[in-house]
Amino acid sequence: MNAAAARAGRPGQAGRPGQAGHGTKVAVIGAGSWGTTFAKVLCDAGSDVTIWARRSEVADEIKVARRNTQYLPGINLPKTLKATSNLAEALRGARLVFLAVPSQSLRQNLQDIEPFLEPSSVLVSLVKGVERTTTMRMSEVIHDTLDLEPDRIAVVSGPNIALEIAKEQPTGAVASCASIAVAQEVAQACSAPYFRTYVNHDVTGTELGGVLKNLIALAIGIVDGVGYGENTKASIITRGLAEMTEFAVSQGGDPITLSGLAGLGDLIATCQSPLSRNNTAGRLIGQGYSQEETREQMQQVAEGITSVAPVLELAKSRGIVMPIVQQVAMVLDGEMEPKNLGPHLATEDGIPRRELVLKRESKPGWKRLFGRRKERTS
Repeated sequence: MNAAAARAGRPGQAGRPGQAGHGTKVAVIGAGSWGTTFAKVLCDAGSDVTIWARRSEVADEIKVARRNTQYLPGINLPKTLKATSNLAEALRGARLVFLAVPSQSLRQNLQDIEPFLEPSSVLVSLVKGVERTTTMRMSEVIHDTLDLEPDRIAVVSGPNIALEIAKEQPTGAVASCASIAVAQEVAQACSAPYFRTYVNHDVTGTELGGVLKNLIALAIGIVDGVGYGENTKASIITRGLAEMTEFAVSQGGDPITLSGLAGLGDLIATCQSPLSRNNTAGRLIGQGYSQEETREQMQQVAEGITSVAPVLELAKSRGIVMPIVQQVAMVLDGEMEPKNLGPHLATEDGIPRRELVLKRESKPGWKRLFGRRKERTS
């Protein structure tokens, strides 16, 4: 057992679940566009917020100018928002720790923050991705790295285009945790006048909705870049939702979650918004740009691109066929022309199939949430 687990005790000892709200001490790890936006939401919800930025100049700009011009140009940040590049300072006294870092660096960031976590703090993932080397979801990475109980791991997901929320355009999200009381605590901490947060205990479905919609958004961007119209895009969104639902249910998720904000809601926003990184990346690829040229133009990470391979690996292990995601992988690998993605919507063999067949995960209880561990070498 590691140091964080040894200090952990039982959840709720340093503050009863369900009591978050005005004045709750929270930390946001990561000062990119989403981390900064979510810190603003938390401030506007009445929480006591400190955001951690890796670069001191970003933290200084937030503190002094109340801006983060690199990631949120034109947005004024709350006067109550504190910023630092010191992890110990950011995490001191924090009941809720919101994680807004790239999926592939989450494990390292968790190792960095471990010595400074409070004994009963709850870690909340805002990250929509899958770890390439292990195919783990972000909540699984948290559990695997820090050995926390399920009641101390939560996720927040939904139709969350950062700049729109930073401009206080109304939206909703879902806070999910194995403990509904903790989910309510998280939801209360981030329920601002323009940001309504609902709750459920389907961590798997909530998280996978946020992962899988990025892959479908890549497909939408690709066909948009090619020049296909609304029928093609509507077909891909609809069939994409079917692929998302089949995959999530095979992992233990609830199909109802995929029809809600964390599934369909996030899918619609990500597929149709020009502010979506995955949509933008797909559109550039559809226009003929290479992945390297796309990264150079965007100067940001499109999580969908890094999630394609691990998602397909998981799907194969479960016997789930994901034609659209497979075709996205083929386009990314140069095995298919972008213009050929649209016609291949139903099956690989052309035989008519049912629209949706759900195969439920049979694992009971918490194992559905955190059923895997990274292999460790002695």
